[in-house]
Amino acid sequence: MFKIFLIEDDASLFNEVKDRLTQWSYDVYGVEDFGRVLQEFTAIKPDLVIIDIQLPKFDGFHWCRLIRSHSNVPIIFLSSRDHPTDMVMSMQLGADDFIQKPFHFDVLIAKIQAILRRVYNYNTDTLDMKSWCGATVDYAKNTVTNENGTIELTKNEMFILKVLIEKKNTIVSRSELIKSLWDDERFVSDNTLTVNVNRLRKSLETIGLGKFIETKVGQGYMAKEEEQ
Repeated sequence: MFKIFLIEDDASLFNEVKDRLTQWSYDVYGVEDFGRVLQEFTAIKPDLVIIDIQLPKFDGFHWCRLIRSHSNVPIIFLSSRDHPTDMVMSMQLGADDFIQKPFHFDVLIAKIQAILRRVYNYNTDTLDMKSWCGATVDYAKNTVTNENGTIELTKNEMFILKVLIEKKNTIVSRSELIKSLWDDERFVSDNTLTVNVNRLRKSLETIGLGKFIETKVGQGYMAKEEEQ
C-alpha cells in the first residue's frame, strides 16, 4: 500500500481528501507540527507528497525545497493560488505537478496514479481494476459493475474473485484459495471458503455473472471468460 503525506492545514479539506484517497487504498498521513514537516516526512517515508503553498510558519515552497534536498519522492502542489509564477516556482523546486483548488477528485486520483506508474513502475490498471465478462471489477472499491448494475462484495469475496480472475479458465483448488487467503492474513477455514464462494456467486447472479464462476467437484473453482 502506498503512503501519501498530505501537507494541508485546512482540517476539513484534509479529512475530505484523506477519506477519498483511503477509498483508493492509499495510506494517508497528516502533519502534526507545521514547524517540523521535514522531520515528520523523514519518519513517515511516504511514497508521494501532496502539499499546499500557504501553510503555517513556513510556506509549501520552503518544505518542498527541503524535502527535495533529501529525497526524490514525487511531490504534487495543491493550492488555491493561481499565479503563473507559483506554478513555475513549484516546477523549478522539483515538484511533479500543480493542481489548483477547487479541484475535481477524479483529476487528483488520475494524477496520483500517473505519477506512481511513472516513478514506481506501478500498473494501477492491473492492480486496481480488471475487465472481466463485460464487467469492471474494482479491487480497491470491492465492486463489480456492468450494464445490469453494481454489486459490492466483502473483502474476502473480492479476494477470491481476484484470484479466480487472474487464473481464469484454470481450475484453482480449494487448498490454493485457502492458502492464498492465509498468506494475505485472512482467517479462512474450509467451511468459510464454501460460504464465501456461494455468497460471491449469489451476488454475481444479480448482475448476470453467476454462471461464470464454476464449481469443479473434487477439484476447486474456475472463473470462465465471457461466452462468445
